[in-house]
Amino acid sequence: MADKEEKKQKPKRQGTFSQMKQVYQMTKKSDPNIGWILLFWSALTLLMFVAVGVLLNNWITLLILGVAAAAIVAMLILSRRAQNAAFTQIEGQPGRSGAAMNSVRRGWIVEEQPVAANRHQDLVFRGLGKPGIVLVTEGPSSRVQNLVKTEKKHLNRVVPGVPVHVIETGHDENQVELKDVVKTMNKLPKTLTQKEMQDVSGRLSTLNNIRNPMNGIPKGVDPNRVRPDRRAMRGR
Repeated sequence: MADKEEKKQKPKRQGTFSQMKQVYQMTKKSDPNIGWILLFWSALTLLMFVAVGVLLNNWITLLILGVAAAAIVAMLILSRRAQNAAFTQIEGQPGRSGAAMNSVRRGWIVEEQPVAANRHQDLVFRGLGKPGIVLVTEGPSSRVQNLVKTEKKHLNRVVPGVPVHVIETGHDENQVELKDVVKTMNKLPKTLTQKEMQDVSGRLSTLNNIRNPMNGIPKGVDPNRVRPDRRAMRGR
């Protein structure tokens, strides 16, 4: 009887349609025309297939293929628009750069918590990959410079010689938009092997143990709560 009750209490997994519906609803909040956009491109894709089918005198087969192709096109467009919508929704929130950084795929080790902060709620997040160490900042360039400089000093003592890259997020000149953070990280030249990455990761863990990375974090800043829809950001 207990086993039966446990089975009943297990939440049902969401189906693909249900998940896509949630992604669509989330996207529509910041992109009200998404329905018309999906309809336009789906219809255009279907018409192209039907036109080719008429020319080849095999429109039924091409119609079937067109329906499948239209659905794929719609999902691709929805995925891209959902990604942009996710970044729009976290814009202006403390911890947004860390959230964008955490949407990176395999090959990176990203710290969940900021490694540096000040009273203005400017933050610095850290990631480790084959390009080396990446510091992603959040806040005006003039204010984050001191945070970056201090963090580089700590890193130079613990992992000397390891490349340190800085990505400043924002809308000003030489800053990177949230939606381009991961792309910028992945474009960095690779210099570390997998074994070297593991060694550096171990040393960084030691650094984390020596200090409390949340010291100095302004009250009210909880980067873990600023998380956009990861499925939307990564693309389904």
